[in-house]
Order: sequence, then C-alpha cells, then structure tokens
Amino acid sequence: MEHLTAETFKQKIFDYDKNTEWRFKGTKPVIIDFYADWCGPCKMVAPVLEELSIEYKDIVEIYKVDTDKEQELATVFGIKSIPSLLFIPAIGLPQMSTGALPKAELIKVINELLLNSNLN
Repeated sequence: MEHLTAETFKQKIFDYDKNTEWRFKGTKPVIIDFYADWCGPCKMVAPVLEELSIEYKDIVEIYKVDTDKEQELATVFGIKSIPSLLFIPAIGLPQMSTGALPKAELIKVINELLLNSNLN
C-alpha cells in the first residue's frame, strides 16, 4: 500500500488547492486510511487493509495517510479521531467512516458503496 503525502494526494486523488468542488482524479475506487503509528485501533485495521489490497488489487486502490506526518491532509478532511477511512467511489462523493471496522464490514462497504457505484 502506498503512503500518500499532500502532494501525491493532490496528484492522484483530488487537488483541493485548485478545486472547491469534489473532482476525483482516479479511475478506480479508493480507500484512504488516515492513521498514526501510535494508534492501537489503527494497528488492528492495518493487516486487514493489507489483505484487502491484495484481494481487490485490480479493482480498488488502498492508500495510507500518516496524520502525524501529513497534518495538512488531516486538517483538510477534518480528521479528529483515528483510524478514519475515506471511501471514494469512482463516480460520486466520498464518504468518511471513523473507527476500526472489521473485515466483513469493509468488504460490505467495498461491494455496496465502491463497486456498485461503478455499475450505475
């Protein structure tokens, strides 16, 4: 999984400096894990996201953002608690979820929110 910086986020996902309205730059759905190394629940979610990045490797991109290193991104998205997961369908608006979701719930979100939006 790739770690995003503010710069790579603007290149791959959304350039919030140039646009006020959401304009997703990618073609595949994305999950972004906002985390910190010291966060216990974040450490529980990390291996699950690793598994999902392999299982959905050609259909969903999964990125990580270290909120301690990338405070600008954390501020832009109003991250107040971690882990926070940003689910970005290829078409439509992103949705944020906070807390450590179990794998079954993540699969449900991927299938219902991220992959179904591609069929519309």
